[in-house]
Amino acid sequence: MKLLKYALLAIPFLYFSCDDDDAPEEINEEEVITTMTVTLVNHQDGSDVVTMQTQDLDGDGPDEPVVTVSGPLSSGTSYSGSIVWLNEMEDPAENITEEIVEEDDEHQVFFSASGVSMQFVYMDFDGNGNPLGTQFVLAPLTTGEGSVVITLIHEPDKPNDDTLNTAGGSIDIQTAFPVTVE
Repeated sequence: MKLLKYALLAIPFLYFSCDDDDAPEEINEEEVITTMTVTLVNHQDGSDVVTMQTQDLDGDGPDEPVVTVSGPLSSGTSYSGSIVWLNEMEDPAENITEEIVEEDDEHQVFFSASGVSMQFVYMDFDGNGNPLGTQFVLAPLTTGEGSVVITLIHEPDKPNDDTLNTAGGSIDIQTAFPVTVE
């Protein structure tokens, strides 16, 4: 009986001696992104607007994403670029862009091109001065056909050399857009 009495007295000490380091880490879930729309406005001719979009309305379902590009790019000029991400599985569609900008230190957009030479310049940055990429400038340097690859990384290693090789993190969405540069 004495043993039971001492055991009961020890329970509060065991409870209060728990270390706060054992508390579960807060999980920031990755965003569900069904649609990425990239709008490119020609600096020399503001009426020349090219829209690139990928849309995957069934998420990880069996249907492949639908990728569209509204027209060719012009060589020897530059384009102001902006990106909008949506979760269209919600009704109404959820604008994920707002969350990405709000959590700018946890995201970065990466750009690359193949088959044609392109220059990409970041125009927006996180609170620490590292690139974000929701706003950018794209400059086609050569003519031809190729692709522009846009990748949104969740929790990248920052700073990095602005390439996927040093990005770390995980891919929220990645699309290769077929482009023609005239």
